[in-house]
Amino acid sequence: MLGLPALATPEEMQAAMARITGGANVRRGRVKLQLPPLVENGNSVEFSVIVDSPMTETDYVKAIHVFTEKNPQPYVINAYLGPRAGRARITTRTRLADSQTVHAVAELSDGSFWSDSVSVVVTLSACIGNLV
Repeated sequence: MLGLPALATPEEMQAAMARITGGANVRRGRVKLQLPPLVENGNSVEFSVIVDSPMTETDYVKAIHVFTEKNPQPYVINAYLGPRAGRARITTRTRLADSQTVHAVAELSDGSFWSDSVSVVVTLSACIGNLV
């Protein structure tokens, strides 16, 4: 039996972001998503998220969330931080099912949300295949 790949949609990604933010306003800035704009192979794509924050007891990044709009699920990672983290930076790898926009959202200790996004062209897609 052949199955079709299940891909999230941009609308599902927006809904996932709204669940994380509680519908709060997400402003652009303070977050830098480092991801190549052209990826030859979507099976292992390295990315970093850096948030401009002093990381003090009163002013720090509580969480960094990364979302994709065309992977099987919109959630890539939720990383929870605190003032003792020292700096607000994560680096990891993900699979990308197709060319799409990847979004990073940071939640700060004051309750504000900040974001960045990168549009990525994937020449060899990942997360797809036949289900047996």
